[in-house]
Amino acid sequence: MQAEQDTQNKGESADHAHASSPAEGFEVLLITGMSGAGRSHAAHSIEDMGWYVVDNMPPKLLEPLVDMMTASKSGVHKLAAVIDVRSRDYFMDLSAVLSHLDDLGLKTRILFLDADDDVLVKRFESVRRPHPLQAGNRLIDGIHEERKLLENLEERADIVINTSKLSIHQLSTKLYDALMGTGPTTVSVHIFSFGFKYGIPIDADFVADVRFLPNPYWVPELRELNGHDAPVSEYVRSNDKATKFLDAYEKAIEIAIQGYAQEDKHFVTIAIGCTGGQHRSVAMSEALASRLRSHGLTVTVSARELDRNSQ
Repeated sequence: MQAEQDTQNKGESADHAHASSPAEGFEVLLITGMSGAGRSHAAHSIEDMGWYVVDNMPPKLLEPLVDMMTASKSGVHKLAAVIDVRSRDYFMDLSAVLSHLDDLGLKTRILFLDADDDVLVKRFESVRRPHPLQAGNRLIDGIHEERKLLENLEERADIVINTSKLSIHQLSTKLYDALMGTGPTTVSVHIFSFGFKYGIPIDADFVADVRFLPNPYWVPELRELNGHDAPVSEYVRSNDKATKFLDAYEKAIEIAIQGYAQEDKHFVTIAIGCTGGQHRSVAMSEALASRLRSHGLTVTVSARELDRNSQ
């Protein structure tokens, strides 16, 4: 009876340990495929999506890296590793690593990039570099050797993309589609308020001028407040012109973002300015952000001038 109780307790402890495992929620993406098929560009695009990317990672080093990152609770939950499988030994190492990741219960996916042989030949010739498996033979021999080596890995891949007819922007769009979905929600928006008296920002895709709205600065009880304070926000947003402006601007931004998502532009910056960047622009930035979030967009907001003492 006691033995059964001990066994049950051990089972419950194991279940609890598994439920609270630091690996829970951690994702691993292995980026591999044919040399010259676009692994480096894929890594850059995936890094832009918020993944922690390591390049040219030998498979043997991936296992301790994952163990370290999951145990340290570093805050990184998405690890992408570019794996260059150049030999049978490397492939065997990778198989062992994949088994280890499965044992940890990690969500692991393999992205395999491919391209037609003639395209790979042209790409290598354009950069005037030998194929890593060429070994003094013809370029096409190295390509054939690598393709044979990676045959089983391609069959195991979760995502396979042939880049033969893709531009770098089209490849990036396909990666966003595969990892984040399609459409405007893949575009991240940052809105910041500013004061025209301190200069027009140079890093904005859109610049809006809300100086046509009544200025709370001239209302004594609002002067020392800013657009984050409810009385100022209500004063600005209650104006009919503010509502009409937001209605029109929201539609314009929505159309632009839809186009950006199709053209591989996934980060948009909107600047909204008033005279001093304390009242109207701050309130309108928050109002526009709220509207864009209702469309499922990821929107962050900042205020460039709020640390200034004067209007």
